[in-house]
Amino acid sequence: MRVPVYSHPPDGLDSKEIRLRPTPPRIPELPGFSSPLEINTALLELFFPGSPVEIPHIIILPFKDVLELEAAEISRALARSSHLSAPGPDKTPNSVWKPVNKVTPDLILNLLAPLLRYGYHPPSLKKADGIVLDKPGKPSYDSPSSFRVIVLLQIFSKIPERIMNSRFSCVARVMGLLNPHQCGSLAGLSVADACSTLTHKIRTLQMDKRKVSTLFLDIKGGFDNVNPSFLCGMLSAKGVSPYLVSWTRSFLPGRSCRLLFRGSPKVFAPVSVGTPQESPVSPLLFVIYVSGLQMEIPFGLTLSYVDDFALTASSSSYRRNIQLLQWHYAILKAEGSRLGVGFSIPKTELIHWRTCRDRDPPSTAPIHLDGFVFRPKSELRWLGLWFTPSLATTPHFTKRLAKAQAAFVAIKRLSPPGMGLPPYL
Repeated sequence: MRVPVYSHPPDGLDSKEIRLRPTPPRIPELPGFSSPLEINTALLELFFPGSPVEIPHIIILPFKDVLELEAAEISRALARSSHLSAPGPDKTPNSVWKPVNKVTPDLILNLLAPLLRYGYHPPSLKKADGIVLDKPGKPSYDSPSSFRVIVLLQIFSKIPERIMNSRFSCVARVMGLLNPHQCGSLAGLSVADACSTLTHKIRTLQMDKRKVSTLFLDIKGGFDNVNPSFLCGMLSAKGVSPYLVSWTRSFLPGRSCRLLFRGSPKVFAPVSVGTPQESPVSPLLFVIYVSGLQMEIPFGLTLSYVDDFALTASSSSYRRNIQLLQWHYAILKAEGSRLGVGFSIPKTELIHWRTCRDRDPPSTAPIHLDGFVFRPKSELRWLGLWFTPSLATTPHFTKRLAKAQAAFVAIKRLSPPGMGLPPYL
């Protein structure tokens, strides 16, 4: 929230009211662009780089092996939908579709059943709104990179996407589409599972008196780099039902977005997004897409949570661990290039693990990757948890407690003791 500054209150306004009133969003004013349409084009090129993938003109036919859609699947999909989700171009929130399904359950069923039978996702459900917001704290706002976008998908489109996510989840478990060391996107594989697996592996290796090191990596722009043709080829090769492959091929490409800002032309333009980040099925499709990045590390571990990877190596010395991690990173990078994904340099971190019995000074051996030097951290944050070389939990809980105390102090400052919240909040 940006607060306007006045030398004195304008007529008719109280000073407290001025402090609490948020300022309107900043209008993008970019040098060299004189019209809203030119600004809209510049922002689209920044937010959605790459050429849009067009859907080939094909004749769609019904599939025979389709599991028929049931009303219970629609009810479960709507039950997992939040009333607070902002609607996209359809402007129809979940609070409308839930009562509609209760009163006339056959309406949504008759609309969606043919789409699944034909393995098709229509272009009318692939339109989205992009809310353009300025990034806070920027010294200037004269370039497109000073702004960010929040994409709002159509609410109705999320109903079949949740249904397909449930079906893909069952297929992924049964047909082994995922590596056992992949977490996230599936029920029962949470952040706690990933962190517990990493901690257990480190302790197990240390019990054999081995030195253990971990390299943390993050896929850069993960969802945007999904290649629809490559993903559909992977699904077909693994024997996934043809109607699921056809729906995926229809769901990913051919998307359009309408940027919304003050003075925007409000026109839909084709964009390339890989797989939309706000979609319920996108995380699972992405995890299936990058499942080939998982590799076996002798006396080590490759662990991932969606787009966050952790390479763990162990040996008799930390120097040897650096060599092993460099070797496995080169293999991972080559496989990622084949998939069209890379790793973010700023988010790459290294840590050398220790035990409470170690008397040697902490290792400072860095790792050299792609011309950059990464020195070992004494403390790092992965998947929301803080890790130290000794795997102590005190730093994590200390930081979380400090945040809770800061939030409590902020709430206390909202009103004097015993007065309650003011009515204008």
